[in-house]
Amino acid sequence: MDVDLIFANGNIYTVNEQRPHAEAIAVKDRRIVFVGTNEDAKKLGGDKTRIVDLGSKTVVPGFTDSHCHIFGIGEREMRLNLEGTNTLQDFLAKVNARVSQTENGKWITGRGWIETFWKPPQFPTRQDLDKIAPDNPVFLTRADGHASVVNTAALRIAKIDKSAPNPFGGELLKDKTTGEPTGILLDNAMDLVAKNNPKPTQAEREEALLRGIEREVRLGWCEIQNAGSHKEDIDVIKKAFESGKTKIRFVNAVYGPGEDAQRFLKEGAAINDYDHHFTQRTLKVIFDGALGSRGAALLKPYNDAPETSGFLTEKESDLKPMFEEALRRGIQVETHAIGDRANRVILDLYEQAFKAVPPEQRKIRAPRWRVEHAQIVDPADLPRFAKLGVIPSMQPSHAISDLFFAPARLGMDRLAGAYAWQSFLKSGAIICGGSDAPVERGEPMIEFYAAVARKSIKGESSEGWHPEQAVSREQALKMFTIWPAYAAFEEQEKGSIEVGKLADFTVLSQDVMKIPEPEILKTRCIMTVISGEVVFEDRQSNRSDGTQAHLQ
Repeated sequence: MDVDLIFANGNIYTVNEQRPHAEAIAVKDRRIVFVGTNEDAKKLGGDKTRIVDLGSKTVVPGFTDSHCHIFGIGEREMRLNLEGTNTLQDFLAKVNARVSQTENGKWITGRGWIETFWKPPQFPTRQDLDKIAPDNPVFLTRADGHASVVNTAALRIAKIDKSAPNPFGGELLKDKTTGEPTGILLDNAMDLVAKNNPKPTQAEREEALLRGIEREVRLGWCEIQNAGSHKEDIDVIKKAFESGKTKIRFVNAVYGPGEDAQRFLKEGAAINDYDHHFTQRTLKVIFDGALGSRGAALLKPYNDAPETSGFLTEKESDLKPMFEEALRRGIQVETHAIGDRANRVILDLYEQAFKAVPPEQRKIRAPRWRVEHAQIVDPADLPRFAKLGVIPSMQPSHAISDLFFAPARLGMDRLAGAYAWQSFLKSGAIICGGSDAPVERGEPMIEFYAAVARKSIKGESSEGWHPEQAVSREQALKMFTIWPAYAAFEEQEKGSIEVGKLADFTVLSQDVMKIPEPEILKTRCIMTVISGEVVFEDRQSNRSDGTQAHLQ
């Protein structure tokens, strides 16, 4: 058999228990046909076989980001990026710089601020923005995407004043003394202003998608599971595949409830379109807000704001019929739930749907429904995930950023069920790992490090961080390979390096399974391989011979 490619001289972790380690991989017709030793691999080569010398670099199954927002990743590269603004002054200086470059009356939009590291850790206000942007409406979204700060000009356009009521599933924060809006909008309240923002052009949406995908591939992600999109997004995604502009594997979810969800339920799933590159069989529900902005729905009030317990952002009565219809039609459901109340209620709703539609009435008997984030879960509810067959889809970097402020939000008692990776695994659940970019940086090595170290990127830990919830390196590797594949019904095609599966690999500069934890953060992607094609290569890397070699 003359194979197309041989990847040789590698330190290969296969995530296949029958053969966990190998030196070489052979590929033919985009699939793996051999995994084993260099000596056996060279017997498969022919005149046209390309041999890639891995130079002893570490190879793992192609990384999957099982929860990201791909348009947001691209937009972060294109818009005012407020990441890394460590003080209110830094934040205002960045905004002021953009104001100075913008015509009066034009909107200023951006994302990425987070006040929890500021001193004091208080939300910015419309008055802060008014001082530097009196003539431009400003709409700046918090890093988590669940809160925005706007100025008076933006509030005026949206006709929001002290008499404006809170919308369902959202809140207009108001000054406790004057009753005037502070400029902070939580969750569904953001839409009141956002609907007035200038809509991006079709060309800008396409650019955002392609820039986001390019970044993902360079980081070593072979597949992304995009956590929600509307019809106009789906059209842009399909156009990118039809024109051959992207090689990444793409699992897409459609937002519901609403018109997009109804159309999707009627039309049905799309599976392995564009030669195994695009699948859409999932509905995405957003059920509460975020912990940082105090929108996450809790069973008891916030420890540092006892007047609120957060809120649910969808009505249970709207979800029940959609969930039952999804079960009958073989559509997976994934639901954003961060707070312990949101997690309990969504598990209740899932369980009710499973009882209402027994297996014999379902298109897929075991539906593999997911809870996205599952960040704060009452210990009594942790075993329910495995019992119901529900997959917690979690992002390790959330723990190492949120745990700086989670003790204040929750108090020490509730941290026992916070970011409880090891508890989930011991209960029999699997965890598909993601990044939630652009909420977080979206880098696989940060996520891997966070999962195994459960410390900040500076190596910090503190009371209430529950180091026992960290995972082993073998578990962390599964969180970004075989378990996301299972969560997308793809474990027979992807997620491990074994004969018959699609030839997707991520090549790393260091052995992340053995190096000291801090070194994981310095590890970079050397090569991204999808369908046996090298779609990204770091040509500055110190591979032994550049691009090609011959087995000796």
